Amino acid sequence: MGLLETIRNPQDLSKLSTTQLMSLAAEIRQFLITNVAQTGGHLGPNLGVVELTLGIHRVFDSPRDSIVFDTGHQSYVHKLLTGRQDFSTLRQQGGLSGYPDRAESIHDIVESSHASSSLSWADGISRARQLNGEGERYVVVMIGDGALTGGMAWEAINNIAADKSRRVVIVVNDNGRSYAPTIGGLADQLAALRATIDRVRTHKAYEGTLDWWKRRLQNGGLLSQLAYKSLHAAKKGLKDWWAPQGLFEDLGMKYIGPIDGHDMASVEDALTQARKYGGPVIVHAMTEKGRGYAPARAHEADQFHAVGVIDPETGEPLDAGGVQSWTSVFSEEIAAIADERPDIVGITGAMLIPVGLHKMAAKHPDRVFDVGIAEQHALTSAAGMAFGGLHPVVAVYASFLNRAFDQLLMDVALHKAGVTVVLDRAGVTGPDGPSHHGMWDLSMLQIVPGLHLAAPRDATRLREELREAVAINDAPTVVRFSKGSVGEEVRAIERLSDGVDVLARRPSGSTENDVLIVSVGAMGELALEVSNRLGAQGISSTVVDPRWVLPVPPSIISLAARHRIVIVVEDGVRAGGVGSRIRQEMRAAGVDTALNEVGLPVEFLAHGTRAQVMERVGLTAQQVTHDVVAQVLGTKVPFARPLPGQELPTGQIPKIQ
Repeated sequence: MGLLETIRNPQDLSKLSTTQLMSLAAEIRQFLITNVAQTGGHLGPNLGVVELTLGIHRVFDSPRDSIVFDTGHQSYVHKLLTGRQDFSTLRQQGGLSGYPDRAESIHDIVESSHASSSLSWADGISRARQLNGEGERYVVVMIGDGALTGGMAWEAINNIAADKSRRVVIVVNDNGRSYAPTIGGLADQLAALRATIDRVRTHKAYEGTLDWWKRRLQNGGLLSQLAYKSLHAAKKGLKDWWAPQGLFEDLGMKYIGPIDGHDMASVEDALTQARKYGGPVIVHAMTEKGRGYAPARAHEADQFHAVGVIDPETGEPLDAGGVQSWTSVFSEEIAAIADERPDIVGITGAMLIPVGLHKMAAKHPDRVFDVGIAEQHALTSAAGMAFGGLHPVVAVYASFLNRAFDQLLMDVALHKAGVTVVLDRAGVTGPDGPSHHGMWDLSMLQIVPGLHLAAPRDATRLREELREAVAINDAPTVVRFSKGSVGEEVRAIERLSDGVDVLARRPSGSTENDVLIVSVGAMGELALEVSNRLGAQGISSTVVDPRWVLPVPPSIISLAARHRIVIVVEDGVRAGGVGSRIRQEMRAAGVDTALNEVGLPVEFLAHGTRAQVMERVGLTAQQVTHDVVAQVLGTKVPFARPLPGQELPTGQIPKIQ
């Protein structure tokens, strides 16, 4: 039996010696490499926080002390130490979540996997503890240097630092590669002295003595006040020379570090000092992403931030290659457009490679801007660039646009700025779960005045619609596409005058069929399969792809008037989505054809593959066909318009309880 198998809860760690802890750290890394290689997941970040997580659980008492992980993708070690050691179904339907999950453990608190919010959680939890008479309980946050680029984190720090009695410990997991801890004999001596200084500075007697002298000198005469200012300046200068405090001290918060985040003794010592201080403290730990795994350390792009199924020995992917992804199509096309147009600039938020702007950046490094985890700033900065004569292309994950909605509405749309927003991972994304599904954008964007919204169904349409988007310079444009492989091309049989593609008419040549199926984006194949199934039931149909779902193309309204029922199939939430907007436009035009919105429920959808999630919510060709047949037959609401000579179906009116 290994040491890991003996750990059922964090309290079991207290029984281990320093040597055993080092052995446990090595065992955890091997466990992660072996298991994550089989399922995929966030490997690099977790290899980097083994000692930090061990230290946090050794020094603090979870769940009495609350532990919050910013973003949460680095919580695998935490899961192992809190009794969750079956990783065989990690990120799979019904299995272990890739992020903290309250349903899994009382040790988990924040489930949202969006960055930079952890410190606001800590602010709120610690305030509640004070008001409830539980101020002695600690809140410990692990936040990466990347997440600290988010403005929300600094808003929270500003509030946390204002109250010196709140027991908040902020562990900064600094694995940035722009600089590294210095090494060598002198550096080691300075590091040892810095640790001694930190122990003095966080001692209560030190603070009390400083406050006493401060009051005495400031309340004295002119000479006393001058002496205080001189001594304070000398103290600050010496402290910054030994251990730069930066703006943490300017905010009034104690700072410990930087420490080696992989030295177990240093980690425990720093965290123990922070705990004894009893107020807000920053513990700055330098770590290595992918620590202990050579393939991860050698991976220049992101050191195995997230991997699919890989060979644990080599780190090479085992998934079938050669399939083109939506992201790669965008990456190639935006680079080509940038070659042609010097006014095109790219903006992203700490996601240069994941969203595909790296190819443009390689060719035009002065025209691609990574603003960090700052989506709000990205959109407003884009509005400014548009005012200055550029055409910005802001590429983010669809779920991250939620954070910048106000800026899109009030800074971009209100000012009619020519900004293109590219939403990657739109719709159901799969294994990352509720906060990564890009299912909110189609509804959210409907209320932005003047916005143009495109949903390409295949690679050809993505290239085409991206070029159409950047040609619009007096309004915001959005192009959204799915995660994963792009699939086969879905050819149209006709393009109407307003750009709508007709994908199928069954029977061929008919212009007035039973069912009009409006397919949004990647739902094209499903819509065509529904049409085939309806044909087998003797029900005629027309399948169209609007390409641009905002503004609603006039031909969609005209086609709706010539069909008995309209079915809109989208991979966003039904409430306020594309179907809802088309229905409103139909009513405004006096078209009373029934319309059924087929999409996602307004629920937080648990993780699983895209196909599993779609089946779970009824977004399959079989289920959609079943419902449409019932609607055409008049046994399910909304009813299709009756044929000439038929009576209007009444259906079953539910009884009011």
